[in-house]
Amino acid sequence: MKPTSAHPARASQKSAGKVFFSGVLVLALSTVTVKLIGLLLKILLFDHLGEDGMAYFNAAYTIYAAFFILSTAGFPVAVSIMISESRAKGDVRRVRQIFWIALALFVAIGFAGTAVMFGGADFFAARMNMPGAASAIRAIGPTLFFICISSAIRGYFQGYQVMMPTAISQIIESAGKLFIGLVLAKYAIDRGYDTPTVAAYAITGLTVGVAVSMLFLIGTRILYHPRDELVCEAPVERNGAILRRLVAIAVPVTISALVQSLTQLIDTMLIVNRLGDAGFVSGVAERMYGNYTTLVIPLFNLPPALINPISLALVPMLTLAIKSGNRARMREVMDSALRLAVLIALPCAIGLSVFSRQILELLFPGKTESVAMAAPLLSLLALSIFFVGLTSVTNGILQAYGHERKPIYSMLAGSAVKLVASYILIGIPAVNLYGAPIGTFLCHMTVTAVNFYFIAKYTGDLAGVRHIFAKPLIAALASVGGALGTYLLLAHALGQSRLLTIAAILAAVVLYALLILLMRAVSEADVQMLPGGEKIARLLKRMRLLK
Repeated sequence: MKPTSAHPARASQKSAGKVFFSGVLVLALSTVTVKLIGLLLKILLFDHLGEDGMAYFNAAYTIYAAFFILSTAGFPVAVSIMISESRAKGDVRRVRQIFWIALALFVAIGFAGTAVMFGGADFFAARMNMPGAASAIRAIGPTLFFICISSAIRGYFQGYQVMMPTAISQIIESAGKLFIGLVLAKYAIDRGYDTPTVAAYAITGLTVGVAVSMLFLIGTRILYHPRDELVCEAPVERNGAILRRLVAIAVPVTISALVQSLTQLIDTMLIVNRLGDAGFVSGVAERMYGNYTTLVIPLFNLPPALINPISLALVPMLTLAIKSGNRARMREVMDSALRLAVLIALPCAIGLSVFSRQILELLFPGKTESVAMAAPLLSLLALSIFFVGLTSVTNGILQAYGHERKPIYSMLAGSAVKLVASYILIGIPAVNLYGAPIGTFLCHMTVTAVNFYFIAKYTGDLAGVRHIFAKPLIAALASVGGALGTYLLLAHALGQSRLLTIAAILAAVVLYALLILLMRAVSEADVQMLPGGEKIARLLKRMRLLK
C-alpha cells in the first residue's frame, strides 16, 4: 500500500470545502451588491417620490416579494437537492429530466402568479388601506413570470455548485431596477403624473431588469456543458414521479421560506390600519409606514444578504455528504456554515443597533426628521439580524437532512408570535410603530429556537454548537463598544461628521477581525477552505494568530 493513499481523500474534502466557501463568497458578494443597489435606489427615489410615493412603491414590492417567495423559494432548492442526488449516483440523464420538468412547472406557476397580481391589484391595495398602490402592483406583476424561469435555471446551476450565473443574473436585475427605474420615474415626474403613477413607473425598472436577467440565464444554460465524473445507466424514472418528488421537497421549503417575507407582509397589512386605531390619521400613518420601509427595512435586510448564500451553498454540499454516508464531512459542513453565520450576524446586529442614527445620517443627509423617527426603530429591528441569519442556515440544514417539513412548524410558530405581538403593540398609542420591530424580533427568535430543537432531535449533530457563539459575541461587543467609545470622544472634541462615522465603522470591523483571530474563533481548517486559504493560513500562523 502506498503511504500517501489517504491524501486523495483529504484533498477531496479540502477541495469540496473550497467549492462550498467559494460558492458562498460569490453569492455573498453579488447579494450584497444587489442590496446596496437597492438601498441606493431607495435613497434616490426618496428624494423624487417622498414618503407617500415610497409607501406605494414599498407596498407593491412587499406584495411581489410574498408572491415571489411563494412561487420560487422552494423549487430551486428542490431542483438543487435532486440534481445533487442524481450527480452523486452519476445519473446524468435524470439530471436533464429534472431540469426540463422543473422548467415547465415554473412557466405555469409564473403565468398564474402574474395573472393573480394583475387581477387582484385593487384587492391587495384595498387590504393595505392604500388604494394608490394598485398601479404599482400591476406594473410589477410580469416580474413573477420572468423570475420563475430564472429560478428554474438557478436551481440547476446550484445543483452543480456553480454559483456565478446566479450571482451575475442578480446584479443584472438590480442594475435594471436602479437605472431604468430612475429614468422612468424622472420621465413620469417631468410629464406631471400623480404620485401613484410615478411609483408605478419607478417599479417597472425591476420588471425590465428581471426580463434581461432571464435572457442572460437562458443563454448561459444553453452554453453550459457540465463534465460529470460518473455516468450510470439507471432505470428511466416517470415524469410524474419526478414532479411529485419536486413538489414534496419544494412545498415545505417554500412555506418555511415565507418567514421573512411574511413578517414584512404582516407589517404591511397591520401598520397603517393599527396606527389608525392608535389615533394617527391616514396621511400620517402612511408617511410613518413609508419612512419605516424606506429607511429602516433596507438596512435591516442588508446583513442577511451575507448569510443567505451560506444556506444556498450549504444545501447541495450537505446533501452530497449525507448521500455518501460521510458523517465526519456532514458535521464539518454543518459546523462551518453555522460558524460563518454567527461570525457575520453577531457584529452586524450589534453594530447596526448601536450606530443606527449615525448610519442613517450618513446615508440620508438632510432628512433630519425622518432619521430621528427611524433611528430608534432600526436599533430595535437590527437585533433580529442574528436570529434571521440562524433561521436561514438552520432551515438549510433541515432541508438537506430530508426534514423539509419541520421548518413549517417553526415558521407557523414565529408568524403567530409576530401577528399577535404586532397587532397588540402597534395599536397601543405609547408603543405605536415600535411594535413592528419588537414583533419581528420575537418572531425570528421563536423560529430559531424551534429549528435548533428539530436539528438536535432529528440529526443529533449539535453537541459542539454552543461553543460557536461565545467568542464571536465577546468579540462583537468589545469591538462595537470600543468603536462607540472612540466615536463619542472624537465627536465631543471635533464635532460629529460623516467621515467620523465611516472611521468608527471601519475601526469596529478591523478590531472585530483581530479579536476573532486572537481568540481562536476560527481554526486553520476553516481558513484553508477559503480561496487562497493555504497562503492566508501560513501568513496568520507566522503572525501567531492561528494555532
